[in-house]
Amino acid sequence: MDKENKKNRVMTTTCLLVVIVLSICCLFVPLFKNLKFGLDLQGGFEVLYRAESIDKSKMNKEKLTATYKTLSKRIDSLGVSEPEIILEGNDKIRVKLAGVKNPEEARSQLSTVATLSFRDSSDKLLMSSDVLKAGGAKVSQDSSGRPAVLLSVKDKNKFYEVTNKIKDQENNSIVIWLDYNELTDSYEKEKQKCGTSGSKCLSSATVSQGFASDVIIQGNFTEDEVSNLVDLINSGSLPSKLTEISSNTVGASFGDATLKNTLIAGIIGVVSIVLLLIILYRFSGFVSSVSVLIYTFLVFLVFWIVGGVLTLPGIAALVLGIGMAVDSNVITFSRIKDELYKGKSLPYAFREGSKSSFSAILDSNLTTLLVAVIMFVFGESSIKGFATMLIITVLVIMFTMVFLTRLLLQVFVKTNYFNDKTKLFINVNDSDIPDVSKNEEVKKIPFKNVSFLKYSKWCVALSIIVIIAGAFMFGMKGFKLGIDYQAGTDITISLDDKKITKSEVQADLKELKLNSNEIKITEEEISVRVSKAMNGNEVKKVNEYFEKKYDAKVNIGVISNVVKQELIKNAIFSVIIALFGIIIYISLRFKLSYAISGVVALIHDVLIIFSLFAIFRFEVSSMFIAAILAIIGYSINDTIVCFDRIRENLKEINYKKITKEKLYDICNESIRGTFPRSICTSITTLLPVVALIFLGSSGIFTFNMAMLFGLIAGTYSSIFIATSCFLLLEKKNIGKPPKQKIIYTDEYEEKAIKGVNC
Repeated sequence: MDKENKKNRVMTTTCLLVVIVLSICCLFVPLFKNLKFGLDLQGGFEVLYRAESIDKSKMNKEKLTATYKTLSKRIDSLGVSEPEIILEGNDKIRVKLAGVKNPEEARSQLSTVATLSFRDSSDKLLMSSDVLKAGGAKVSQDSSGRPAVLLSVKDKNKFYEVTNKIKDQENNSIVIWLDYNELTDSYEKEKQKCGTSGSKCLSSATVSQGFASDVIIQGNFTEDEVSNLVDLINSGSLPSKLTEISSNTVGASFGDATLKNTLIAGIIGVVSIVLLLIILYRFSGFVSSVSVLIYTFLVFLVFWIVGGVLTLPGIAALVLGIGMAVDSNVITFSRIKDELYKGKSLPYAFREGSKSSFSAILDSNLTTLLVAVIMFVFGESSIKGFATMLIITVLVIMFTMVFLTRLLLQVFVKTNYFNDKTKLFINVNDSDIPDVSKNEEVKKIPFKNVSFLKYSKWCVALSIIVIIAGAFMFGMKGFKLGIDYQAGTDITISLDDKKITKSEVQADLKELKLNSNEIKITEEEISVRVSKAMNGNEVKKVNEYFEKKYDAKVNIGVISNVVKQELIKNAIFSVIIALFGIIIYISLRFKLSYAISGVVALIHDVLIIFSLFAIFRFEVSSMFIAAILAIIGYSINDTIVCFDRIRENLKEINYKKITKEKLYDICNESIRGTFPRSICTSITTLLPVVALIFLGSSGIFTFNMAMLFGLIAGTYSSIFIATSCFLLLEKKNIGKPPKQKIIYTDEYEEKAIKGVNC
């Protein structure tokens, strides 16, 4: 293939990539508009109920599911397009109503005790659900074998008395209602719709004789209709009481502003990453940027397909995922450059670099996936949203950044156009590539003369100082706990261009008969912390007060002590299980000394974050715990990449001949080989995080600050803390043969001694 043909092929393929980019941009807008947004991005109402049986019997999953059916039917009447009802444990139900126009109406309608009643055709009450056994309705058949409903009667005397009386009336029908309202409901209006979806009139049956036993409700029912009717009757006959234990009310305009600010921050962060990739890796950076765009599109597409609800934490996970996606490419690019510096041809360097980087990419992403699953299982509400998006991002990363990017780059490599243009392809100067035909030695070894481990003691000392300072501040003042972990009410007031002084807010709270723990005023909003967990009426009163007086956008979150205790327990479990999960995984993939070293580094990162939050008095909330878990998953990426290089280099050395000095050199050499990648990845992840800190919503400020501290701590702990710990543990194995059988060659040993990157 001549030079002109190579150039034309490259230009044609590049134009095709540009067309793909433009097509995705055009498809992205309608896709984004069709996503379901959480109440923090469009306003709405969220409430967590504790369900209790009025008859004092123990709640279980069956009774909770029956209550769920009732709530579903009630929500349908509110006109909410995408409601979420989540069962938590055996006695709690979380309801999310994004876009609901009247939160107080929703609260009132949801919390009313479910009531099943038996009435005649004139709407006169005949019997209440007291005559039935709780949850006693079952799917059955009538005498003709058609689907019917069997009711288990508890008070058979009462039931016989009523049915025996009804049979002699001119209109001998019994109508079963769920939540009958005397002011708005009547059989005359619902006659044609009775027994259909959307009607509170469940059934109308003709009574021909008195009954003293269980009853069959029959009609022209399908099996699905009978099954639904059984669920509704059981939920209606269940004497359950719903007690509100937390809530969150977000104004629609408040949510719109949050979405706008977060999107702007996200776009700025992504554009910054794209520019950095192109500067650092030239044409390969451009291809990687295309993959980042495809990755973002596919994440939203998968999220839309699975019916996910996009929330602020979800966007944070998406942005974090972009950093992880870039990391997968940076690992590969670093390996390709290493091969080029050894004098290999571009096709060979691309093939070997892609092959040698795969294990590190796989291990780092799987550990993040492990932590994401743990977050999903043990997390609540917003943390589940974060975990869902993170799981999707990890799966999409493995497709786009491992398979797709390599496929695209392979197309260009095969043209051979870039064989003598490595500077353009991946930013490697031709002068740095040795000519192996002339037996030239390696000309460039990045950070060749830097002994990273020499500085590990200083890093450990710095960390100890920060941790001690944090422990001192914790002992003096404790943590500044968010509403999640101390119970109470958070009131956030956004006033646009209006200004309110602290004394005015205090006067308002006095008028509302509320005592504030804290009042924080910024240019954009006012945050008020109240120790009391307000009830529904109090929330309504406060919301209306500030909206009417200041024309403000109000967001009110309420957490009870019950929820606080659950969140604290789940947070502790999540962190402990994540650490144990990582130990087990790394032990299986590497060995125990790597696992212990990695977890020591992770504990270091967690302690640094907690210490800095104690020193700077940032708020510790449930989103803070999500950030801790994210850092555990993300920081281990750095550590695993470094460990992967150490493992690879150690495979080339005979353990029987190795000395402490050589082990020290191998660890240093491995750090040198991964250091550029660690710095690049940290910067690309920090860019969107910093953008979200300054431009994003205050709702994820805590998360982003924890991520900022964690990314910085995680970068240097992977380089200095984890490797030093591994070196300390492995010294006892000096002179011992490795457990696995390895073939050693003099060539590999010579390379290791010379310090050549492998």
